Amino acid sequence: MNDSAAPAAVTYADVEAAAGRLAGVAHRTPVATSRQFDALAGCRAFFKCENLQRMGAFKFRGAYNALAKLPADARRRGVVAFSSGNHAQAVALAGRLLGIPATIVMPADAPAVKVAATREYGAEVIFYDRAAGESREAVAERVSREKGATVIPPFDHPDVVAGQGTAAKELLEDAGPLDYLFVCCGGAGLLSGCAVAASHLSPATRVIGVEPAAGDDAARSFRTRTLQRVENPVTIADGARTQSMGAVTFPLVLRHVHDIITVTDAELVEAMRFLWERMKLVVEPTGALATAGVLSRAIDVRARRVGIILSGGNVDLRAMASLFA
Repeated sequence: MNDSAAPAAVTYADVEAAAGRLAGVAHRTPVATSRQFDALAGCRAFFKCENLQRMGAFKFRGAYNALAKLPADARRRGVVAFSSGNHAQAVALAGRLLGIPATIVMPADAPAVKVAATREYGAEVIFYDRAAGESREAVAERVSREKGATVIPPFDHPDVVAGQGTAAKELLEDAGPLDYLFVCCGGAGLLSGCAVAASHLSPATRVIGVEPAAGDDAARSFRTRTLQRVENPVTIADGARTQSMGAVTFPLVLRHVHDIITVTDAELVEAMRFLWERMKLVVEPTGALATAGVLSRAIDVRARRVGIILSGGNVDLRAMASLFA
């Protein structure tokens, strides 16, 4: 961890304020336990079920918090986001609830079910051609200029990070102090927000990020203390294919996170199989990263109290059937 005295972009006060905005809007998702998992991993585990959050993922927390903080004039002009998955649906739903027009930039080859869900929440969808090298960020910036809309990035935004941190706040309040907290990592919005919450509420808790082995930029960044990138990693954890952490999340990770480990796609499938079959929890591949991290035994959690964030449950059932087969 980094003990630098430089001010952090997100503090626990920001997480607490986000919790106030989300109260009565976001689901306070349940904390599940499993004696079978405890026996398998040798620990006492507490699963924060963000797969049961509104629109099926933790992303709703950060999107709603960011949109709810916008002043009236910015709300009238609307927001624009770029995402092919959960962030798209989260911004679309938050916009509908708050009466804020939302435009989502999505790849032309995005799964039809995700496009349909985003539109059903009331957002306008604009496609870009990633096969031709078109940049989603550039398209979003163009839309922002044309409409005067505020860009809401998927993870590298203080209000998004603060909103995501409320997941760990609730888990620690419901489960009590934890020895370890395992959190999935893509761009580290969830990881950094949860680490900020844990460092305040349970300072002895060791926060562990988990990312796919094919996209190990965060692990390399953590170890070298220099921001690393990865280009188009091939992994079933589609929510963690981010090229790198961001200017907001990376310093927070260095300050508050204790380690970042990686798991293979095969380990992810086995973790998902346990969650689906034994705990009856439908979790997407990215959502099972933290579980796979515990089961990998890269960190010795025996006889410890362990928190696990199940980050999302938006799955393509046909794809899952082939993975389990």
